[in-house]
Amino acid sequence: MANLQSLFQTVTQAKDEQELRSHIYAEVREYFAAKRSGLFFFDAPYSTIPDQAPQRWRDRNLQNLVQLALSTEYNPILRYLVERHAPAHEALVGSPKAWQLICPRADHWHVMAGPIVNQGQLVGAVGFTRVQGMPSFDPQNLMDLSALCLHLSTWVATVRSSQQMFKTNRLTSRELQIASLVAQGRTNAEIGVELWITENSVKQALKRMFRKLEVSSRTQMVTQLSANTKLFSASSKPG
Repeated sequence: MANLQSLFQTVTQAKDEQELRSHIYAEVREYFAAKRSGLFFFDAPYSTIPDQAPQRWRDRNLQNLVQLALSTEYNPILRYLVERHAPAHEALVGSPKAWQLICPRADHWHVMAGPIVNQGQLVGAVGFTRVQGMPSFDPQNLMDLSALCLHLSTWVATVRSSQQMFKTNRLTSRELQIASLVAQGRTNAEIGVELWITENSVKQALKRMFRKLEVSSRTQMVTQLSANTKLFSASSKPG
């Protein structure tokens, strides 16, 4: 029988989001006596569809349905998560009759979801459903889900920080100098003058840096690298 401590350990031991998702499904479903469960990261909304799923699952109609289900205008539980960063079930955000009009699916008769938060932003959610005839989720379920979401949020912050650090460490000292000057608002021409290199060399360096960091703009690059507080301390002086 799954318990909260075993769920916490499963979360802690996961190496990446795919492993987290694959290992946690069975345990959380058992613990919360749920018919279905799901772990969603909003920056990869379709990654929860299994690779072996029929092609029809991945067509545009399904994607539109997922987008609708994840719309704060349509889904009051998601709206609650976005506004409060706290777990919710359908009775907390409306009447059972109202929820059945929103989601008439027999296997979604009772729904509960909790937030995954990183740096003050909602980055994902974990959700559970029960079928008609099963008991509804109760306050104790919400308390337990709140504890689980705290561990999930901590895990996400730790893993994503490590991933960003790994990418940052792939930059050379000269590339870090360029990044520092970009963060100061310098143009490519100004960076070239500062570092005694051509403007074209700066452009080519930025292209390499974008590929290494998996970003597509100067703003994204600076935002990602700014997570490392030591980034500019050792790179602000040309060498």
